[in-house]
Amino acid sequence: MSTNRTAAAASAAASAFDAAHWQARLDELRAAHHVPAASLAVLVGGRIHELASGVLHRGTGVEATTDSVFQLGSIAKVYTATLVMQLAESGALDLDAPVADVLPEFAVADPEAAEAITVRRLLSHTSGLTCDFTLDTGRGDDCLAKYVEAAQGVALDCPPGTAVSYSSVGYNVLGRIIEVLTGQTWDQALKDRLLTPLGLTHTMTLPEEVLRFRAAMGHLGEPGQDPEPAPAWDLMPRSAGPYGRVCATAGDVARLAGMHLAGGTGPDGTRVLDAGTVSAMQRREVDVPDKWTVSADGWGLGWTLYDWAGIPGFGHDGASIGQYGYLRVVPEADVAVVLLTNGGGARLLYAALFRELLAELAGVTMPAPFAPPAAPPAVDMTPLVGTYRREGVVITVTATATAAGRTGEPRLVYEFVDGMKDFSPPLEMDLTPLSPTVFAASGAGPSFSEDWMPVVFSTLSDGTACVYIGMRAAPRVS
Repeated sequence: MSTNRTAAAASAAASAFDAAHWQARLDELRAAHHVPAASLAVLVGGRIHELASGVLHRGTGVEATTDSVFQLGSIAKVYTATLVMQLAESGALDLDAPVADVLPEFAVADPEAAEAITVRRLLSHTSGLTCDFTLDTGRGDDCLAKYVEAAQGVALDCPPGTAVSYSSVGYNVLGRIIEVLTGQTWDQALKDRLLTPLGLTHTMTLPEEVLRFRAAMGHLGEPGQDPEPAPAWDLMPRSAGPYGRVCATAGDVARLAGMHLAGGTGPDGTRVLDAGTVSAMQRREVDVPDKWTVSADGWGLGWTLYDWAGIPGFGHDGASIGQYGYLRVVPEADVAVVLLTNGGGARLLYAALFRELLAELAGVTMPAPFAPPAAPPAVDMTPLVGTYRREGVVITVTATATAAGRTGEPRLVYEFVDGMKDFSPPLEMDLTPLSPTVFAASGAGPSFSEDWMPVVFSTLSDGTACVYIGMRAAPRVS
């Protein structure tokens, strides 16, 4: 679809947005997928439509409303990236300089690798830094400084610049850079430099701030059943802020997206970013081998990038304990859609609802659900069998021998080790091929890819074989 036709379709959709229809679909799909509550914000034609459905807490029955606050999980990374890009466009930060130029204390297990880690690589998840290093360093204003210091001994998932590998650690390092260059805590810099200029009055970072609002409780349970309230509302430490600890209404998330759609200005004309900076954030920095876990085709500077049959888009997913969020933006159509949920089959709700919304409002055809074909292809597993490792995780791929002497019946064991050894017992999965390098594992859970978990074999730029699970690259070690 051409830009003109897409824009024309968006204009028509904006004037004819049927709130009653979409409220009914939200109610219907939410109930069908056992999601306790969902809040939907749709920005189309310059106007934000806000809808809500269900209950925030199945134990109390408190109703979800459009001003209800949800945990955004990793959508917080977009806020941190926006702050970093403000500093870059002001000249205070060089995206291509080593991180150690700003944070002399920054270090990783490999001293030579640390010199190759730049701000740009942190933003685009190409630094090699691992994802799953969570550490509670207290509620003090020095929590990020302590976190970065504690992360000095953490091993890399892969060498810097050799692959995209999703990293929450990298975004905490970015948060600390913001603190050093602004002289403020990350939380305060976010308020002063982004939330206040955009009038985002229902966005916050600390639990005591959330208490002023109607807040969603996360829910946990088995797929296909009504989930129960999580054991606690907030299980993230303050040090998780830059990568995962922003709370907001769906409407406020749509307003942030609206600033990026408008070339860096808020609704009242306040300029938050230059238009060139906004464009740079949406420019592809790296392709993504695993195109299914977060529906990504590539990564920009903070944004996940999509290609819907030639229509480009950007956005981000997020998850915390029992809460899941989805943001999709279609620049050609001037459309942004935000869905925030608090448990159950959230991924299934997102997939069904967004397929309908984006098709009607932006002419977008989203990909079919990730799943193996009815007749899976025969794949020789010989080149893929082996042991793969990233920080805290060992992945073992095996296959039984066939009568023809080739390998078949592939299986995978996902084991947590070292500092993550008590996180979960080893996970054993059967693999069903979609292609010689892409496999589907069942039992992924509601927050993953609809019904199947993608397992993608690839190579780093230095030729080392690796496997992607959950957008994290694990290089082959034997």
